[in-house]
This record gives sequence, structure tokens and C-alpha cells, in this order.
Amino acid sequence: MSRKCFITGKGPHQGNNVSHANNKTKRTWGVNVQKVRILVDGKPKRVYVSTRALKSGKLVRV
Repeated sequence: MSRKCFITGKGPHQGNNVSHANNKTKRTWGVNVQKVRILVDGKPKRVYVSTRALKSGKLVRV
């Protein structure tokens, strides 16, 4: 199970660390996802949901 939002599909982003000498190395930014129980097709299921989706009120927590 990947660290991806079940509702919005948000996943980690990639980019570069850039030093003062302009050296670049790859890095990733994780998504703020929480493991919560929500109703999926009328049944409770434990999934990862982004905090933005939780605050929006578009899902029903159990």
C-alpha cells in the first residue's frame, strides 16, 4: 500500500536539493497522509487520506 491519498490521489513529489554551490541532488517531498477509517461502499475501511481531504469534509469517518 503506497503513501498515496485514497480520495484525491495525491502522492509524493520529486525535485532537487540545491546547495549554495548550485550542486543538485534528487529528493522527494512526502504527502501529509493519515491512516483513518472511512466508509467505502457502505463498509468501514482503513485507508490513507490526505489532511486536505480530511479537512474538506468530503468523507465520512467511522
